[in-house]
Amino acid sequence: MSAQDTPIDVLIAGGGYVGLSLAVALKQADPAMEIAVVDLREIEQMERDPRASAIVAAASRMLDHLGVWEEIRPQAQPMTEMIVTDSRLRDTVRPVFLTFDGDVEPGEPFAHMVPNGTMVGALARRAVALGVDLLTSDSVTGFTMTGSGVDIRLGSGAARHARLLVAADGVRSKLRDLAGIGVVRWDYDQSGIVTTVRHERPHNGRAEEHFLPAGPFAILPLVGDRSSLVWSERRADADKLVKGDDFTFELELERRFGHHLGKIELAGPRHAFPLGLTLARDFVRPRFALAGDSAHGIHPISGQGLNMGFKDVAALAQVLVEARRLGEDIGAQHVLERYQRWRRFDTWRMGVVTDVLNRLFSNDLDVVRAVRDMGLGLVDRMPGLKRMFIRQAAGLEGPAPRLLAGQAI
Repeated sequence: MSAQDTPIDVLIAGGGYVGLSLAVALKQADPAMEIAVVDLREIEQMERDPRASAIVAAASRMLDHLGVWEEIRPQAQPMTEMIVTDSRLRDTVRPVFLTFDGDVEPGEPFAHMVPNGTMVGALARRAVALGVDLLTSDSVTGFTMTGSGVDIRLGSGAARHARLLVAADGVRSKLRDLAGIGVVRWDYDQSGIVTTVRHERPHNGRAEEHFLPAGPFAILPLVGDRSSLVWSERRADADKLVKGDDFTFELELERRFGHHLGKIELAGPRHAFPLGLTLARDFVRPRFALAGDSAHGIHPISGQGLNMGFKDVAALAQVLVEARRLGEDIGAQHVLERYQRWRRFDTWRMGVVTDVLNRLFSNDLDVVRAVRDMGLGLVDRMPGLKRMFIRQAAGLEGPAPRLLAGQAI
């Protein structure tokens, strides 16, 4: 029997942080499970991703349990503090309305900033070491459900048979469409500009979110005197900035960044991506499941997009491993419904929250500004409420899959 004829338990379409972490979680918990990950990119290409992401405490606990955090840690910058301001671009002073201390437990920051390339590279190496079949330079082009599994067609012409197909192929998931799963989608007419800057003075681990009329401008600390920027702007203006000359871009950047960290200079490429809200109406079909951005794409205002994907991983891995231990069919609808019940409400709730926050803060109406600033100020004066918010943002409030507490499935 050839390798492509050998039936496998789970085939994961998408080799980003969600697909790879799911493969590692399944294989580590149940070494007998046969797992394959399919992605067009080679590992070396994934490691060249210049972006960085905020990893909350619960996610870092999971990555530690999966055996990759020690490799990631040297490039992981702890967030020691976060401040929130609300101002207009022309304002000479940006009053701080809300501050958060960085620790959720003594010595444990609520989040770290981690380069995407570092994280994906570590997960890919761990997956290979555990025996995951990593099929790079390939893609899933179609699939057909059968009584015992799903027949999967690959772009290379090969075919695989699996008990379950997981789509982790991004917010514009083609496999989601092929499965007939609809979405709720809103376009914000905003783009997120992402780049890295180097600055004269140390950031000391402080993250900043400046609410400006066109959208939030986030300064997120990286290892060294560098910061990652997530800059929301009206789409037409963002396109002009990204495609324009360096001088104009750096001038507009300095107007928003300010001078508190001294002279700044670009330390990486600049990219813009459209911002919107995309929520899948269903997360599962028989022998088919969505995870990560294929199930939900939200505004980066809360910094929770990647961490929602890790919640999907922890929940789906626990459901599948526990079902196998009970002798159940991991692709059966009643098994996958457990995952959907666990994740769909939380996902839709976060989607609504980020949508409301973006609409509330991405405008310049005086009445709205006064109300939201008063609300931020009240929260800042209530330590107990602030602590609840920060623990919730760190993924440590409420019932959660065991992996997010750093525990074995």
